[in-house]
Amino acid sequence: MSILDKIRKNSTIKDSAILAESKFFQKKDMIPTSIPAINIALSGRLNGGLTPGLTMWAGPSKHFKTAFSLLMAKSYMDKYPDSCLLFYDSEFGTPQAYFDSFGIDPHRVIHTPLTNIEQLKFDIMTQLEGIDRNDHLIIIVDSIGNLASKKEVEDALEGKSVADMSRAKQIKSLFRMVTPHLSLKDIPMIVVNHTYKTMELYAKDVVGGGTGSYYSADNIFILGRQQEKDGTEVVGYNFIINVEKSRYVREKSKIPVTVMHDGGISRWSGLLDMAIESGHVIKPSNGWYTRVDKDTGEVEEKKWRAKDTDSKEFWVPILSTLTFQTWVKEKYQVANGSILSDSDIDEEFAIAEK
Repeated sequence: MSILDKIRKNSTIKDSAILAESKFFQKKDMIPTSIPAINIALSGRLNGGLTPGLTMWAGPSKHFKTAFSLLMAKSYMDKYPDSCLLFYDSEFGTPQAYFDSFGIDPHRVIHTPLTNIEQLKFDIMTQLEGIDRNDHLIIIVDSIGNLASKKEVEDALEGKSVADMSRAKQIKSLFRMVTPHLSLKDIPMIVVNHTYKTMELYAKDVVGGGTGSYYSADNIFILGRQQEKDGTEVVGYNFIINVEKSRYVREKSKIPVTVMHDGGISRWSGLLDMAIESGHVIKPSNGWYTRVDKDTGEVEEKKWRAKDTDSKEFWVPILSTLTFQTWVKEKYQVANGSILSDSDIDEEFAIAEK
């Protein structure tokens, strides 16, 4: 019996396996959303999407954090008709009409109200212990940033005004316990959080709740917002997804998503600037756009106004090309090449010999 067989046989962990055969290192389940820009933020690919693990949306109030979370939940529930959404609610700012607007069946949603972090920790661990890898579940916590600790509540009831030093520890404890279950049982968990400004000369946004989320999360997105105007009238917002942390996308990438007051999320958000940068679209004159076939270099005769480019007719021919898909991956996706090449090894040995 080889040492490999001995170690595998003697392991007390039932899921231990040879890495090449381990079910936990096989291709991860990936759920594409209907918005290519969101897919890029999640995976660095146009046709990528949500994977099991912890994803966090952070930002100030009214930055569409809950809406992006529900968009991802809708995609998951569409892929798995037997799935359900476990929605932990501490803000109570998401009425049923909001779920209806995303086409989420309320009969497939378990709504769990929360008043403190410990309550969330105890309930979610009970839920995760009761399911297995074949169960299809997606979890949303809205929001961790608005949850008090049990000690903070008790101090208030006793009339104490001391600072609460336990909250960050409880949040870290929550994520520390939850994270292994998400990976082992293929569960995507989406957490809404708040941000605060640092006290530096040039203040920057930082995710609230301590370091627990940074250690555990697969994705952390900090949302910014710019007004979209028609003349002087504000007709919507451009939300900027700042990739704070990702296991799949290059950190500090910025991906815009447009949300209009009268039309909701623009499906083709952010793609025009990408296509211009990649050379798949050019501007023959101010306010007009034309597509380019990158394989042949041929420029189409038709010209499109900016508002007309926000359409399936304009984008499907571009998105279906291998050259644009490859350009997006090379720009946004984390490289997975060899960390140490043979030439590096040879060079190190040569230096050592000297």
